[in-house]
Amino acid sequence: FAAYLVAVVTITLIHEVLWLGAGLFIAALIAGRQSPALLRRTLLPVLFFNLAVSLGYTAAGLLGGDFRWGYLALMNVRVILLTFLSFLMVSRVDLLRALGFSRTLTYLIVLALSQIMTFRRLHQEFRLAGESRRLRRPTLRDGYTQGAVVAVQFFDKAEHGAGEIALAMRSRGFFGPPPE
Repeated sequence: FAAYLVAVVTITLIHEVLWLGAGLFIAALIAGRQSPALLRRTLLPVLFFNLAVSLGYTAAGLLGGDFRWGYLALMNVRVILLTFLSFLMVSRVDLLRALGFSRTLTYLIVLALSQIMTFRRLHQEFRLAGESRRLRRPTLRDGYTQGAVVAVQFFDKAEHGAGEIALAMRSRGFFGPPPE
């Protein structure tokens, strides 16, 4: 975990695309057999984020007359590398043990992991419910409406879940005075 933190800080200080590309190559070597799966897992979410940011940067740069291809490449490679390293770290590090030195960080990790598991289950349930109730692909408007309803449900569930988890941890003495 410490190596991951050092790598993240180092990557943010590097401003050469070739060095970042070399870092991605080294990270892929470290991942070994996991590398193709981690690259697939990295590129799908990064594609949408980088596409939106890159298009915005390109439009603003071309309209303002200050467009730089080098900066665009640097930003994209850096995001891919950081995301790949994050997925690699999550696949190899037990965050609860790595952050066990701090009760506050442990609390945050427990809270985040429980929310992730809840959201993953809810997403699957909403997806299956949507598929079972329609014969054909929904229109764009219907898709946006369903997405908005699901987002509201996620926010409500997150708020309720965080409160429940905090109560459960409090009842187990998590927020009590530190042991002497």
